[in-house]
Amino acid sequence: MLPYEMNRRSFVRKSIAAGAVAALGTRSLDAGDEKDPPAPGTDFHLRYAPHFGMFKHHAGSDLIDQLRFMADQGFTAFEDNNMWKREVAVQEAIASELDRLGIVMGVFVAYGDFKNPTFVSGKEEHRKEVLTKIRASVEIAQRVNAKWVTVVPGSFDPGLEWGYQTANVIDLLKACSEICEPAGVIMVLESLNPWTNHPGLFLTKIPQAYQICRAVDSPSCKILDDLYHQQVTEGNLIPNLDRAWDEIAYFQIGDNPGRKEPTTGEINYRNIFRHIHGKGYTGILGMEHGNRLPGIEGEEAVLAAYREVDSF
Repeated sequence: MLPYEMNRRSFVRKSIAAGAVAALGTRSLDAGDEKDPPAPGTDFHLRYAPHFGMFKHHAGSDLIDQLRFMADQGFTAFEDNNMWKREVAVQEAIASELDRLGIVMGVFVAYGDFKNPTFVSGKEEHRKEVLTKIRASVEIAQRVNAKWVTVVPGSFDPGLEWGYQTANVIDLLKACSEICEPAGVIMVLESLNPWTNHPGLFLTKIPQAYQICRAVDSPSCKILDDLYHQQVTEGNLIPNLDRAWDEIAYFQIGDNPGRKEPTTGEINYRNIFRHIHGKGYTGILGMEHGNRLPGIEGEEAVLAAYREVDSF
């Protein structure tokens, strides 16, 4: 592992500061906004969580160096959908560095079947599969100090009445919660859009996730409100998050169309982040999107975008 040297860190920060200023200089702020975006390297109002690869052109391919770069830019959270696939030694190294840097671990995917009706079927073989994966995910969560894990409850079954499918999902999530609760792990259910990315899945909307979480009635079964997916599926982002607020434990971010950083699409993320901050939210907002531009330029644009939308 190559050390993340201080002279390189200083050079990178100065380069990004210049890039961020240039990028912001070409974009007008909303009417009525008086505050300038915070300078790179300072803390954000909210816990935005980058992922591996988002800043690889600045930090290099080494995962630990990437975490250090994120910390240098003021990020205090991190998420990794692929944590399940990493060797135990790598998981432990990531957890150790996150602890040293004071970065909070966000979600990884605990269960996500995108093709089969696993949760909705009520079949014993599916139940055993899901519970085995959840037990293993709890072990990983404890190893990497993760509080939240993502669950995607599979596809729907066109041959089974919707009410029965919903009841089966609720029953299986109750069993999953019995595993997660003693460990203090929270499953966050992600509603995914069927129009652009994930056709055929059971869980697609925030009101649907809210109904299920209310029925499961467990502190270990909550909502992941992915604002990109919900903009595609239903819009009405602020009213929906207000109505579902008591069951929301995690957010993810991406603009629409394109699923890139804020300011590249139609979502007014500054207003949304201001609203979430005003409600007292102290949790994580995962940056689950790509970079609109390639290379160094694209990474600087991502940093500039978050400085802009966080300026409230």
